[in-house]
Amino acid sequence: MRCRHCGGADFLPFLNLGAAPPSNAYIDPRTIAAEKSYPLEVRTCRCCWLTQTRDFAARETFFTPEYAYFSSFSPTWLAHAEAYVAMMRHRFALGPDSLVCEVAANDGYLLRYVQAAGIRCYGIEPTAGTAAAARALGIEMVEAFFGRALATKLAADNRRADLMVANNVLAHVPDINDFAAGFATLLKPEGVATFEFPHLLEMVEGAQFDTAYHEHYSYLSLCAVERIFAAAGLRIFDIETTPWHGGSLRVFACRAAARIHKTSAAVAATRRREVEAGMRGAAFYGRLQPHADRVREELRTFLAAARREGLQVAAYGAAAKGNTLLNFSGVTAEDIAFVADRNPHKQGQLLPGSHIPVVSEAELAARRPDRVLILPWNLEAEIKSQLAYVTEWGGRFVTAIPTLKVHA
Repeated sequence: MRCRHCGGADFLPFLNLGAAPPSNAYIDPRTIAAEKSYPLEVRTCRCCWLTQTRDFAARETFFTPEYAYFSSFSPTWLAHAEAYVAMMRHRFALGPDSLVCEVAANDGYLLRYVQAAGIRCYGIEPTAGTAAAARALGIEMVEAFFGRALATKLAADNRRADLMVANNVLAHVPDINDFAAGFATLLKPEGVATFEFPHLLEMVEGAQFDTAYHEHYSYLSLCAVERIFAAAGLRIFDIETTPWHGGSLRVFACRAAARIHKTSAAVAATRRREVEAGMRGAAFYGRLQPHADRVREELRTFLAAARREGLQVAAYGAAAKGNTLLNFSGVTAEDIAFVADRNPHKQGQLLPGSHIPVVSEAELAARRPDRVLILPWNLEAEIKSQLAYVTEWGGRFVTAIPTLKVHA
């Protein structure tokens, strides 16, 4: 194993979750025998502190044309995107003559608001199903994986951007150096790129081991990202925090030679916070595995008690993080009867590994389970509001991260 950024070979153990299938590889019940699993092991490079998975399959294994994650099914995520566009439009004076490019544009969840504001835009998205959904909204899409070669071609076609957006994708790229270099190539001289990603510090402090899955090649700190960006010719000039995915960083970057973007105090403050947490020392990276082991035992104990009491347990949200939790915990359809999800692309499928059937929300309402395990715990408030009727028949919600809780 070599570090995907610096090429080093000296690693610290970070997280070992055994073997599991890709977390977004939902299964047609007729093809269940074809399912494949891969080791899910994460290590940290001692040289550059980039935390990363060991690679056992190509990216095309995980990001297929049938990729089932569609961003627009979360109302709160849509509201987050809309607020972001309004803020960027004001902060960077974006208008009809500006050009916005989103990398990993998914189903057009964000660019719809750019387009509605009268700002020219296009998206880059490698998965066919989500790209088609964005095109149905009238959004121009480039259906390809992003990197330096594609950025060079687009720049030659006069497609350089004033603003580039990369939400929850920096962790998803196997060649992170090539990916970062693409932004330095495609930005205008004074253009801005924003990257939003779960903060490794929050992952460890919040016991969020379930955010580890094969499609997440990297687990990111400012310490590591600054090194990667500097090597690519990018400079980080501002940072914001967001509550998404248990705590994320929104990093603002520009070309290294850009002059108008002054570095804010937030950059030094985030560096200092990471240093004080011990993120440049080995001990920090040994803290998550015991949390994962504890959560697994708590969930197993809860499910065993529910079986003894004759309670039906269902789940809500066929999320990738939920699949990590269930597979690491050895949960099957004997423990959880079904998982409900609003996304019709997942309904009628089985969860990878656990083979729990995915059904509509209407079926959850009809079957009235005693307990509903919320798998995307980062959307707890949204889901509890959406499913408030569960309490009418005496049902109770359950979350497992950071510690198991049966909600009153």
